[in-house]
Amino acid sequence: MDIRAQVSMVFHLDKCIGCHTCSVACKNIWTDRKGTEYMWWNNVETKPGTGYPTLWEDQEKYKGGWEKKGGELRLKLQGRLGALTNIFFNPYLPTVDDYYEPWTYDYENLFTAPEGDDQPTARAISMITGKHMEIEAGPNWDDDYGGSPVYASNDPNLEALTDDEREQMSEIERVVFFYLPRICNHCLNPGCVAACPAGAIYKRGEDGIVLLSQEKCRAWRMCISGCPYKKTYFNWSTGKSEKCILCYPRLESGQAPACFHSCVGRIRYLGVLLYDADQIKNAASVPNRDLVEAHRSIIQDPFDPQIIAAAKANGIPDGMIDAAQKSPVYKFVKEWRLALPLHPEFRTMPMLFYVPPMLPVLAKIKDGKYDNADVASKSLAPLLSSLERARLPLQYMASLFSAGNDEVVAASYRKLIAVRIYMRHKTVGDISEEEALEALRAGGTTAEEVEAIYQLTAKPTMEERFVVPPLAREVAIEQTIDPFTRKREGGFGFRHAPQRGG
Repeated sequence: MDIRAQVSMVFHLDKCIGCHTCSVACKNIWTDRKGTEYMWWNNVETKPGTGYPTLWEDQEKYKGGWEKKGGELRLKLQGRLGALTNIFFNPYLPTVDDYYEPWTYDYENLFTAPEGDDQPTARAISMITGKHMEIEAGPNWDDDYGGSPVYASNDPNLEALTDDEREQMSEIERVVFFYLPRICNHCLNPGCVAACPAGAIYKRGEDGIVLLSQEKCRAWRMCISGCPYKKTYFNWSTGKSEKCILCYPRLESGQAPACFHSCVGRIRYLGVLLYDADQIKNAASVPNRDLVEAHRSIIQDPFDPQIIAAAKANGIPDGMIDAAQKSPVYKFVKEWRLALPLHPEFRTMPMLFYVPPMLPVLAKIKDGKYDNADVASKSLAPLLSSLERARLPLQYMASLFSAGNDEVVAASYRKLIAVRIYMRHKTVGDISEEEALEALRAGGTTAEEVEAIYQLTAKPTMEERFVVPPLAREVAIEQTIDPFTRKREGGFGFRHAPQRGG
């Protein structure tokens, strides 16, 4: 048993309003430099949609993540020989067009244009070439289903649906979509770390945050292909790769990451999980249907005396263990079994989990009113049947969050529906106690658990959402080095600007 600590996250998709405040907060802090114009370490996608970069989920195109081959787990990108062959030319990289060509506007022309009968305009200018350009794409070009015939219809997750299911998602007056915020997952089995020939990407032992050394990076860009979520980026100005650092300088000072702190919908939760590193290989090697359960199985009970002893033997401090016991992530992922990993079939074992969005019920407009009376006649039945009669088919959500195992997603939804019905019984009073108890039985939950889920979902305090552990960086610095030599290194990058080819 090798017990380690991991700072982990949960995003509650039912609360995301697609405001992009998280993206802007991250952009203003970390990627406002030359060469990072196109980078969005935090982005918010509209689903169904092709995402950012375009079709990032298509691993036949990008070769990201892991696969089982000959009974062994190996990178989908290449083996060692392939890394040597492709080291000077990687054919599986997204292009600028797959992201988008970043632009600004010629605002100066608004002030300096000569007098005339026409209105001066601010033309788009490429932030890469400095020349005028035509805008053809952006980081969320299909926001709110914009351009749906092109973007939404090409979502790889739609392949598992029937033609009827596809049609019902885009019918007039029944169009449905939801938002999917994404950051680096800081995986337990990261493809980017394994793919890097220079060993520039590493996982911090004390908290599991995946970082990229700017000194060691040699711009091979295998990390970009190796990450199936495409959350590593190449800085064309410095010739180095960069990625989300989970705002570790903020975590080290007891603050939540910027995208978490600024979230308007309060969808984000942060906490510590204790896991058994000895189980990672086996858990990542199981068949697709079992991946979610295997992922959960390596997360250990922070209240178990044996786990606590093993954690202390591994050097995990008491403060980290205490944070793990208070972690909202542990509740959502392990205790309540509501939150699920994004595309577990990539086998990187992501440590960012999602509570799936509640699904609106199939209905139609009748006499100018929203009518779902055809679902059933009982007052409770339309609510309970929202799982089977959802406009977003269950198989679509299973493709996203459970490697196609729809029962795993259905179990999460049944509990979420039970919370909705029971709390409606308590607060609105239009559902009888018998019907509320029936919902609890269907969801496999209890009134006490429902109350706890409601409290952490609807009325959490800042301290309940973000349980930031004391990271104890002072003990991670080698004892032979004067700690004051590192005092100034509180942020991202260099004290001296990096040089290309250095």
